[in-house]
Amino acid sequence: MIRILDITIKDLTQLVRDANTFMFLLIMPIVFTLLFGYASGAFSKDQSDSRLPIGYLNEDNRWVDQPLHDILAASETIHLVEYPIASASDLEALVADGKLAAAIIVPRGYGQAMLKNKTVRLIVIADTGSTAWTTIQAETLTAVSRLDGALRTATITEDILGDRAPFRYAFDQTLEAWQDPPIKVVETTSSVVPKVTDGGMSLAHTSPGMMLQFAIAGLLTAAQIIVTERKSRTLQRLLTTSARRIHILIGHYLAIFILIFSQFMILIAFGQFALKVDYLRAPSATLLVAFSAALCISALGLLIGVIAKSEEQAVTFSIIPMFVFSGLGGAWVPLEVTGEAFQIIGHLTPVAWAMDGFKNVIVRGFGLDSVLLPAGALTVYAVLFFALAAWRLSAAEEK
Repeated sequence: MIRILDITIKDLTQLVRDANTFMFLLIMPIVFTLLFGYASGAFSKDQSDSRLPIGYLNEDNRWVDQPLHDILAASETIHLVEYPIASASDLEALVADGKLAAAIIVPRGYGQAMLKNKTVRLIVIADTGSTAWTTIQAETLTAVSRLDGALRTATITEDILGDRAPFRYAFDQTLEAWQDPPIKVVETTSSVVPKVTDGGMSLAHTSPGMMLQFAIAGLLTAAQIIVTERKSRTLQRLLTTSARRIHILIGHYLAIFILIFSQFMILIAFGQFALKVDYLRAPSATLLVAFSAALCISALGLLIGVIAKSEEQAVTFSIIPMFVFSGLGGAWVPLEVTGEAFQIIGHLTPVAWAMDGFKNVIVRGFGLDSVLLPAGALTVYAVLFFALAAWRLSAAEEK
């Protein structure tokens, strides 16, 4: 045990002295997380309006036109952009330039025709071949149908009840009833799972993604120490002492593990308190994923150090897995938005399992049970990488 700790302390001393270690393990993931966060608008305080911008021009200006305007303005899918001094040609140009998704024009005589139950149409300028047209058409028809229905109901009510239900009173009451319809669809979210904004969702993906990516990149320093030890024949001299091969491997492995796990703890704390990424929603689950991911990445670093024959190879063998595992494993783009085949291929990498574990906690709001499978998969990778490193070191000795 003392021999293992001696090797571990020696490696940690060398790693801490190397500025590249801090750059790849701490500085780079923080910089890239902030960069992607700003790019996605995660730090913007302005709430963007996702509704379709629709130009609106009223050429009629009668009292019956106002309810139509109010119904359209209250829509959750379109946003009225009014141009009081614009003309129909101006709106048509804005639609053609793509500045508006469509334009609605209330023609002269529209209100009078509606009151007399005559056929009358709004003027809608839009690209009927666009994907937004169906939404615009549905919202416009809904508004017109409500207005027409309120006028007809008010007319019938006045004919039956007379002065007890004047036309304007019945009309207003009918429109008001639409604000609380007897049947409506309500979207509910469990109070157990906190609501995540678009910006928070971006950081919830980017924070663990960059942490895992640069943990792999940081292995090049650890791998170079093992390469240097072999080139200087320090490793060979150690093998002639009472230190066994397994002691040497565990000593190097423990040093890399302490480094990677410490990185995870620091970056998780940064994400929790600075970026408001809810890692601590289920602390035990987050800790288990971080621990198993550190086990896996540390074993990969040990394997790279044993395989590489030079410092240049150590760099190459560290950078290539970083790009391949991060790209396929969903550190850059969520696997949820990719196809089924890509998701299957992605889960051949340990990064995909680590991302699943972290996102089960911070995005999906799950607990400890949800990370057992990802943690198990990462542990299997750790055993595989460590076994390959032990086999490769033994094979190299026999040559």
